[in-house]
Amino acid sequence: MKILVTGKSGQVGYELMRSLQPLGEVVGIDQDEMDMGDLDQVRDAIRRIQPGLIVNPAAYTAVDKAETEPELAMRVNALAPAVMAEEAAKLGAAIVHYSTDYVFDGTKPEPYTEADTPCPLNVYGRTKLAGEQAIAAAGVPYLIFRTSWVYGMRGKNFLLTMIKLAAEREELRIVADQHGAPTWCRTLADTTASILAQARGAADRDAWWRENSGLYHLTSQGATTWHGFADALLDKAEKKPKLVAISSSEYPVPAARPTNSRLSCELMINRFGHLPHWREALRLCQEA
Repeated sequence: MKILVTGKSGQVGYELMRSLQPLGEVVGIDQDEMDMGDLDQVRDAIRRIQPGLIVNPAAYTAVDKAETEPELAMRVNALAPAVMAEEAAKLGAAIVHYSTDYVFDGTKPEPYTEADTPCPLNVYGRTKLAGEQAIAAAGVPYLIFRTSWVYGMRGKNFLLTMIKLAAEREELRIVADQHGAPTWCRTLADTTASILAQARGAADRDAWWRENSGLYHLTSQGATTWHGFADALLDKAEKKPKLVAISSSEYPVPAARPTNSRLSCELMINRFGHLPHWREALRLCQEA
């Protein structure tokens, strides 16, 4: 089977290029090969590659910048996935897509389930929700994985920012009233590969996709705050600055964030198996 992976150099895409190798011929593309903001390029690339499976981690992820570029964010996060799903339907292919905790407003006191009604606070969340809805309505076999607080040792993310700032400053002020699950990009890739291996090994693959297509929450287990995450990831740093806990109101940004980003992964775990605790995943990331 030919597997198309978008955003092959991104955090999740890079890991998927490794994790999916046992499952088929993996073809990765980047922004310079397929501009996600150009829907004709998206369509042409899929028609040229003719994949049996599309795995789409590529997205417009500049949460604050999206507030001033809503049209571009919508093209990349919603219209491009809609085109992918449309082309997948024509090819008889399936699609895997990644979404976000930011589809919720964070006012629920408990972890959010897949049955909870989304209510995004910002442009990024609204565009990612629209992408989910487009794929679900396309009539193709699909898996949508909502995740949160993705990090890794490449790209732009909270972990790398903290490591850089820790080397430069004596004190860091970190938000301590937003709660979520830091999720290693390799956890996302390896879990995706494990699930797709189940599909590949099924006696009736069409039946497997009919039974399992849908939306799932996929994060590391447990929860913390950005302050707690920073404290954990800098725990063994050669130079650990003083970490000062602050409120979201003390760190104003253009795009509002949910205070509760915790996602219940009960459905995912019951259907597909174990997910690691965020502290264990962080340890593995730092040792990799």
